[in-house]
Amino acid sequence: MPAPPGPSNLGSVASESSFDIVSKINHQEVDNALNQASKEIGTRFDFRGVGASIAWSGDQAVEIKANSEERASAVLDVFRDKLVKRSVSLKVLDPGEPKVSGKEYRLAVPLKEGISQDDARKISKIIRDEGPRGVKAQIQGDELRVSSKKKDDLQEVMGLLKGKEFDLALQFVNYR
Repeated sequence: MPAPPGPSNLGSVASESSFDIVSKINHQEVDNALNQASKEIGTRFDFRGVGASIAWSGDQAVEIKANSEERASAVLDVFRDKLVKRSVSLKVLDPGEPKVSGKEYRLAVPLKEGISQDDARKISKIIRDEGPRGVKAQIQGDELRVSSKKKDDLQEVMGLLKGKEFDLALQFVNYR
Protein backbone atom coordinates (compact mmCIF):
# COMPACT_ATOMS: atom_id res chain seq x y z
CA MET A 1 0.00 0.00 0.00
CA PRO A 2 1.55 3.36 -1.01
CA ALA A 3 2.04 6.09 1.56
CA PRO A 4 -0.57 8.86 1.56
CA PRO A 5 0.54 12.05 -0.19
CA GLY A 6 2.13 14.43 2.27
CA PRO A 7 4.94 16.93 2.60
CA SER A 8 7.58 14.21 2.96
CA ASN A 9 6.96 12.41 -0.33
CA LEU A 10 5.94 15.07 -2.83
CA GLY A 11 8.94 14.30 -5.01
CA SER A 12 12.02 16.42 -5.47
CA VAL A 13 11.14 20.02 -6.06
CA ALA A 14 14.09 22.18 -7.11
CA SER A 15 14.59 24.27 -4.00
CA GLU A 16 16.33 27.62 -4.15
CA SER A 17 19.46 28.37 -2.23
CA SER A 18 20.15 31.92 -1.10
CA PHE A 19 22.34 34.26 0.89
CA ASP A 20 22.06 37.86 2.06
CA ILE A 21 24.49 40.66 1.29
CA VAL A 22 24.69 43.08 4.23
CA SER A 23 26.91 45.90 5.45
CA LYS A 24 26.97 45.63 9.23
CA ILE A 25 29.36 46.96 11.83
CA ASN A 26 30.58 44.84 14.71
CA HIS A 27 29.99 47.56 17.33
CA GLN A 28 31.80 45.63 20.06
CA GLU A 29 34.99 45.45 17.97
CA VAL A 30 34.74 49.15 17.05
CA ASP A 31 34.26 50.00 20.73
CA ASN A 32 37.29 47.88 21.68
CA ALA A 33 39.38 49.57 18.96
CA LEU A 34 38.26 53.00 20.19
CA ASN A 35 39.20 52.13 23.80
CA GLN A 36 42.60 50.82 22.70
CA ALA A 37 43.23 53.95 20.62
CA SER A 38 42.22 56.14 23.55
CA LYS A 39 44.67 54.32 25.85
CA GLU A 40 47.49 54.59 23.32
CA ILE A 41 46.84 58.30 22.81
CA GLY A 42 46.93 58.79 26.59
CA THR A 43 50.33 57.09 26.93
CA ARG A 44 52.22 58.06 23.75
CA PHE A 45 54.85 60.75 24.11
CA ASP A 46 53.96 62.56 20.86
CA PHE A 47 50.37 63.07 22.08
CA ARG A 48 51.33 64.61 25.47
CA GLY A 49 50.10 68.16 25.97
CA VAL A 50 48.26 68.43 22.65
CA GLY A 51 44.77 67.81 24.05
CA ALA A 52 44.31 64.77 21.82
CA SER A 53 41.29 62.58 22.52
CA ILE A 54 38.91 60.18 20.82
CA ALA A 55 35.41 59.32 22.06
CA TRP A 56 31.96 58.22 20.94
CA SER A 57 29.68 60.97 19.67
CA GLY A 58 26.32 59.23 19.69
CA ASP A 59 25.79 55.64 18.49
CA GLN A 60 27.08 55.94 14.94
CA ALA A 61 29.94 58.46 15.14
CA VAL A 62 33.33 59.03 16.74
CA GLU A 63 34.71 62.47 17.60
CA ILE A 64 38.42 63.25 17.61
CA LYS A 65 39.85 66.37 19.27
CA ALA A 66 43.38 67.80 19.19
CA ASN A 67 45.13 71.18 19.20
CA SER A 68 46.32 70.88 15.57
CA GLU A 69 45.03 69.45 12.33
CA GLU A 70 48.05 67.12 12.10
CA ARG A 71 47.47 65.71 15.61
CA ALA A 72 43.77 65.13 14.84
CA SER A 73 44.77 63.21 11.70
CA ALA A 74 47.38 61.25 13.71
CA VAL A 75 44.67 60.21 16.22
CA LEU A 76 42.54 59.02 13.29
CA ASP A 77 45.53 56.97 12.02
CA VAL A 78 45.89 55.32 15.46
CA PHE A 79 42.15 54.49 15.45
CA ARG A 80 42.40 53.06 11.91
CA ASP A 81 45.36 50.92 13.00
CA LYS A 82 43.37 49.50 15.93
CA LEU A 83 40.36 48.76 13.66
CA VAL A 84 42.56 46.84 11.22
CA LYS A 85 44.02 44.77 14.07
CA ARG A 86 40.46 43.88 15.11
CA SER A 87 39.49 42.86 11.56
CA VAL A 88 37.06 45.75 11.07
CA SER A 89 36.99 47.12 7.52
CA LEU A 90 38.14 50.74 7.21
CA LYS A 91 35.24 51.24 4.78
CA VAL A 92 32.93 51.70 7.78
CA LEU A 93 34.64 55.05 8.47
CA ASP A 94 33.49 58.21 6.72
CA PRO A 95 35.86 60.88 8.12
CA GLY A 96 35.40 64.53 7.26
CA GLU A 97 38.01 67.27 7.46
CA PRO A 98 39.22 68.60 10.84
CA LYS A 99 37.34 71.78 11.74
CA VAL A 100 38.53 74.53 14.07
CA SER A 101 36.41 74.90 17.19
CA GLY A 102 37.85 77.52 19.51
CA LYS A 103 41.46 76.54 20.19
CA GLU A 104 41.07 72.92 19.13
CA TYR A 105 40.45 70.94 15.99
CA ARG A 106 37.51 68.55 15.92
CA LEU A 107 37.14 65.70 13.49
CA ALA A 108 33.77 63.96 13.20
CA VAL A 109 33.97 60.37 11.94
CA PRO A 110 30.54 58.89 11.17
CA LEU A 111 30.28 55.10 10.82
CA LYS A 112 28.57 53.73 7.69
CA GLU A 113 26.22 50.80 8.14
CA GLY A 114 23.64 49.30 5.81
CA ILE A 115 23.48 49.30 2.01
CA SER A 116 21.90 52.41 0.47
CA GLN A 117 19.30 51.99 -2.28
CA ASP A 118 21.77 53.31 -4.90
CA ASP A 119 24.49 50.87 -3.82
CA ALA A 120 21.95 48.02 -3.72
CA ARG A 121 20.90 48.82 -7.29
CA LYS A 122 24.58 48.90 -8.41
CA ILE A 123 25.28 45.53 -6.79
CA SER A 124 22.08 44.05 -8.24
CA LYS A 125 23.04 45.31 -11.72
CA ILE A 126 26.52 43.74 -11.43
CA ILE A 127 24.93 40.40 -10.46
CA ARG A 128 22.48 40.62 -13.39
CA ASP A 129 25.08 41.69 -15.98
CA GLU A 130 28.16 39.70 -14.93
CA GLY A 131 26.80 36.89 -12.78
CA PRO A 132 25.59 33.46 -13.91
CA ARG A 133 22.15 33.11 -15.52
CA GLY A 134 19.27 32.23 -13.22
CA VAL A 135 20.60 34.20 -10.23
CA LYS A 136 18.13 36.68 -8.76
CA ALA A 137 18.92 39.62 -6.47
CA GLN A 138 16.16 41.29 -4.44
CA ILE A 139 16.60 44.50 -2.49
CA GLN A 140 15.17 44.11 1.03
CA GLY A 141 15.55 47.35 2.97
CA ASP A 142 19.27 47.91 3.61
CA GLU A 143 20.34 44.44 2.42
CA LEU A 144 20.15 42.22 -0.67
CA ARG A 145 18.92 38.63 -0.97
CA VAL A 146 20.59 36.64 -3.73
CA SER A 147 18.95 33.35 -4.74
CA SER A 148 19.53 30.63 -7.31
CA LYS A 149 18.70 26.98 -7.90
CA LYS A 150 22.43 26.13 -7.99
CA LYS A 151 24.68 26.66 -4.98
CA ASP A 152 27.68 26.87 -7.33
CA ASP A 153 26.15 29.96 -8.93
CA LEU A 154 25.85 31.60 -5.50
CA GLN A 155 29.52 30.85 -4.82
CA GLU A 156 30.36 32.42 -8.17
CA VAL A 157 28.39 35.58 -7.28
CA MET A 158 30.25 35.84 -3.94
CA GLY A 159 33.57 35.57 -5.78
CA LEU A 160 32.46 38.14 -8.34
CA LEU A 161 31.47 40.67 -5.66
CA LYS A 162 34.64 40.07 -3.60
CA GLY A 163 36.64 40.96 -6.71
CA LYS A 164 34.84 44.31 -7.11
CA GLU A 165 35.74 47.49 -5.28
CA PHE A 166 32.87 49.05 -3.32
CA ASP A 167 33.04 52.00 -0.92
CA LEU A 168 31.28 49.96 1.76
CA ALA A 169 32.11 46.80 3.67
CA LEU A 170 30.08 43.82 2.44
CA GLN A 171 29.39 40.62 4.34
CA PHE A 172 27.66 37.49 3.07
CA VAL A 173 25.31 35.95 5.64
CA ASN A 174 22.43 33.44 5.96
CA TYR A 175 23.86 31.11 3.32
CA ARG A 176 21.38 28.26 2.86
